[in-house]
Amino acid sequence: MSALLVTDAGRGQDTRLAVITAVTYRAFLNSPAGSALGAGFLQYPSWARVKEGWRAQLLGWGPDPQAGRLSGVALALLRQLPGTRKYFAYLPEGPVADWADPDIDGWLTPLLHQLRAAGAFAVRIGPSPAYRRWNAARLKSLTGPGRHLTDVLACEVDPLGTAVAERLRARGWRRCGDDGAGDGDAQPRHVFQVPLARRTPDELWTGLNQEWRRNVRRARKSGVEVVVGSAAELPEFYRLLRITEERDGFRLGRSLAYYQRQYEALNAEEPGRMKLYLARHQGEVLAAHTMITAGRRVWYQTGASADHRREVRPSNALQWRMLLDAHALGADVYDMRGVPSTVDPAERAYGLLRWKLGTGGQVVETLGEWERPLGGTANHTLYRAFQTYLARR
Repeated sequence: MSALLVTDAGRGQDTRLAVITAVTYRAFLNSPAGSALGAGFLQYPSWARVKEGWRAQLLGWGPDPQAGRLSGVALALLRQLPGTRKYFAYLPEGPVADWADPDIDGWLTPLLHQLRAAGAFAVRIGPSPAYRRWNAARLKSLTGPGRHLTDVLACEVDPLGTAVAERLRARGWRRCGDDGAGDGDAQPRHVFQVPLARRTPDELWTGLNQEWRRNVRRARKSGVEVVVGSAAELPEFYRLLRITEERDGFRLGRSLAYYQRQYEALNAEEPGRMKLYLARHQGEVLAAHTMITAGRRVWYQTGASADHRREVRPSNALQWRMLLDAHALGADVYDMRGVPSTVDPAERAYGLLRWKLGTGGQVVETLGEWERPLGGTANHTLYRAFQTYLARR
């Protein structure tokens, strides 16, 4: 494929966009310029192997993308709309770009042209800037009946996130779920993060609340052992996950094969990218959590635990070990992924937020996911039909 050329008049240079190889893509992410953009694991080439039913394009833009001279990249997943030759394009937590660049059209426009040429009728993206932040102390002190995060004054509003949201709206993008039509975000809009940069292990320990410190000590005294497992233990992890889903009233809708495929794909890309942590007590696995590392970020992705012997606190022991391991890897952030928006202690969902608040981190509201149809009457018609379908699911 020939590269799409767009002149960047503002900086007097050309921006080209092209399909690139996985080797070129990963080399950019591992370079100082690429690393500074903080790509999440969902934008690494390996994620394309995890998502069945989607075809993928690895895209890059810059002065000479195919030669590795890049300024941004994107993993675009394309899902065919049944009965048509058209695709819905999804860039989970992407593209990986400099969102502070005031000339957003210089790289976003060629990206949309490329996706339309690939047959996409609409596209969904997940910009990386944060929007608002709340620290643990403020949220714990301002809980109440019927309250949500939006009822609590944020500790910080990110000016970049605000600016990016305004730029996207001005270009016809719609924030998913904000108008009550269609689906909401596929990835969590509110996540919980524990800052690790420039903190010592002792400071991480004192950052835990009293209950967490007590529970970690209890697990240690009870003889809970935390080990890193292997693919062979994934069936045990999945068994515990089904128990957790039943107990806590949610369904992720994923199979054992999904986690096996994920484990294989991520670790084939880089050994140790995905790890399975197990908490054993008296020879039995009581809890299992997965951890993913990419660049200078670490994610706690999925947790599972048994219904019995919860008093020995295996999940607290797991998280403390994972926090320490993330710190030892030099990560800047330990991301505990999604939390609910409720801060009402009477709500069942609040329990997950309360548990994560005990680590002393902060809730971060991301910009969420944004959608827009691509040019043309037919594409707009397909997009409206697609939104109607999502609203009725």
